Amino acid sequence: MDCCMLEPYEYLPEDLGKGDVTTEALVSDVEARANLLAKEDCILAGSEEATRIFEHQGLRLRHFARDGERVRAETIIMEISGSAKAILGTERLALNFVMQMTGIATLTGQLVGKCRAINPDITIAATRKTTPGFRQYEKRAVELGGGIRHREGLYDQILIKDNHLKFTESITDAVKRARESGLSDVVEIEVVDIAGAREAAEAGADIIMLDNMQPDKVKEAARAIRDINPKIEIEISGGVTPENITSYAEFADRISLGWLTHSARACDFSIEIIE
Repeated sequence: MDCCMLEPYEYLPEDLGKGDVTTEALVSDVEARANLLAKEDCILAGSEEATRIFEHQGLRLRHFARDGERVRAETIIMEISGSAKAILGTERLALNFVMQMTGIATLTGQLVGKCRAINPDITIAATRKTTPGFRQYEKRAVELGGGIRHREGLYDQILIKDNHLKFTESITDAVKRARESGLSDVVEIEVVDIAGAREAAEAGADIIMLDNMQPDKVKEAARAIRDINPKIEIEISGGVTPENITSYAEFADRISLGWLTHSARACDFSIEIIE
């Protein structure tokens, strides 16, 4: 478990507070069964997290689908049995995990499919534009949809951005200092124009991120980079949406977009008491 990530069941106090007053008023200590049901076609994610929530409250489960599987609308994902009070007290948190994570996984799968039809070797990556406290779950959902996590945070890879460059003499100086620091095996740098892309390639960056560039400029910058060093990885980011992503796929090794985690639509699921 990451040091900054809560276990799924540790979010329960946000919803339960001092107790589920409606359930306490209406429901006695009886057993019940319920189904977790997908209401639309999707790539399932978050059922593992839902399992940890339910099991922490002593509920028993039967699974009919697993994370990463494509499921159809009206598919029963799992059967939940045990205390009716425990089911009612956990259903919303479990649904929130499943709906949010499945939405991310499903969108990621759609974009990976569209881009790989153009460039079979491309990868689609998450960014740090995530919900505070929920990053690990959102990035796991991206992986389940066929994408990659990219950086977990500021600590695991050097990525020189425009604001960093304001504290250095040049792109060349920034790449040199980053390399000499020994703080990262990989040095990535963000550039915004073709001249910057050439300078970064000549400076020896491992990855060059073409940021907020139109497809025609990306094509030209990618050609310039590969003419200097074809081993440099080209990443495209900034202004990428599900509508325009395929315009960039031909020229990139990787496309990273915050859309996966900040704008994916949650998928529809329900929990229905059956007994």
